[in-house]
Amino acid sequence: MPEGSSEIQSVNSYEAVIGLEVHCQLKTKTKIFASDPYLYGAPSNSSVGPVTLGLPGVLPVLNEEVLTMAIQAGLALGCDIAEHTKFDRKHYFYPDLPKGYQISQYDEPYALNGKVVFKKKGDSEDTVIKLTRIHMEEDAGKLLHSQTDGKSRSFVDLNRAGVPLLEIVSEPDIRSSEEASLYLQTLRNILRYINITDGNMEEGSLRCDANVSVRKGPDAPFGTRVEIKNLNSFKAVRSAIDYEIQRQIEELESGGSIIQSTVLWDADKKETRLMRTKEDAEDYRYFPDPDLSHFQIEKSFVETIRKSLPELPDQKKKRYMDEFQLPEYDADVLTKDRDTAQYFEKVLEISKDAKKSSNWVKDEVLGIVNKLDEPIESFKCTAERLGKMILLLNEGKITGKLAKQIFEHIYTEDLDTDEVIEKYGYKPVDAGQLKDVVKSVIDNNKDQVQKILDGNDRVKGFLVGQVMKETRGQAPPGEVNQMIDDAIENLKKNS
Repeated sequence: MPEGSSEIQSVNSYEAVIGLEVHCQLKTKTKIFASDPYLYGAPSNSSVGPVTLGLPGVLPVLNEEVLTMAIQAGLALGCDIAEHTKFDRKHYFYPDLPKGYQISQYDEPYALNGKVVFKKKGDSEDTVIKLTRIHMEEDAGKLLHSQTDGKSRSFVDLNRAGVPLLEIVSEPDIRSSEEASLYLQTLRNILRYINITDGNMEEGSLRCDANVSVRKGPDAPFGTRVEIKNLNSFKAVRSAIDYEIQRQIEELESGGSIIQSTVLWDADKKETRLMRTKEDAEDYRYFPDPDLSHFQIEKSFVETIRKSLPELPDQKKKRYMDEFQLPEYDADVLTKDRDTAQYFEKVLEISKDAKKSSNWVKDEVLGIVNKLDEPIESFKCTAERLGKMILLLNEGKITGKLAKQIFEHIYTEDLDTDEVIEKYGYKPVDAGQLKDVVKSVIDNNKDQVQKILDGNDRVKGFLVGQVMKETRGQAPPGEVNQMIDDAIENLKKNS
């Protein structure tokens, strides 16, 4: 980040104005206008057919599943679905674009308006980012660069060309890199909930372009924007936006001006670098694709899709609070990610205890999963294993202390709950054995027992601790307390 930039920003009260364009790759089996399959990691140019290559005489045909998924996204984000829409050709020349144009949507996108709502940490009010539009388009291919024998070479892999994308365009309502990151996380979560994308940014199935400008205060006109292309992680989004904000402020403060341009984020150097200068819609020479006619989206088709939508994050959060009486914080953590919510619900199905299930998932499971940086669905302590362990805990068959030890063995050794208990002898103490231990502790601690008889009930904790020590923490605390109470009561009667 430019030296001294934070001071410049605070002194001169600049405001950032940010809009995001998010490209979401859809989970269809084939491409948007062709029957070519697509599989991430497949050998280069192994998923390329005549339509993808734009060979003479071939015609594109819209994949109906793409339209269905697109409408699902529009409805989940509160958009207005157009009754009439069309595809357009967006012209530019690049080695990974075999036809010399990209099929996209220009002036008649299938979805308009909508919003993404989230809450910043410490805020009581929601932050609302309005959407301008969502449109369907095909992806381009990919360039691969290498350095061999002192020579630079570039190769083209067209596997990704023709893969279906949604471009989700926000209004310039975002005012910081923090808001941009939260917007993107919330958007990704909604799209994953409706199961139209895996949202893996590292694999390119969710990519983000950020349009950034600065202005002198909230009432000033918008400044000249700079577009940062292909940000592929939440960290990159925050770092690139922060850098570009400060760069523009320094440029303006030194008497310069901002040139409308497109830049790339260099994560190694932690700076943006110029790709090209001014670029507007007219530069792409859009016109309606003559091979794909205008088409109508029937209202009945839209309503059928609306009725099939799954429970969305906000709806699930409200249900967790209403049905399970979970605090808002718990419900928020559990619904931030679809896989976490599914894991929690499977745990709850077995344990029958919402609050304990919530505590274990949000505190223990997510703590380990985040530390290991692995998806929750591959965590060795599966929802079934955790649910069984919580059930045993509630039934008094294991103690809280033992539960922590069992949990660690489960995920480090990939063992079922019962296997851990059997292997390490974590079995509840026999009732007769426990009765003998309690009697022994009372007989050997007569001074403490006398204090209890004299009215000092706090000493009972010492006796409980001695019993737990003798049973290596395997005695149910509730039973231990009850047995000590019964023994003290008998002493009172016989004294």
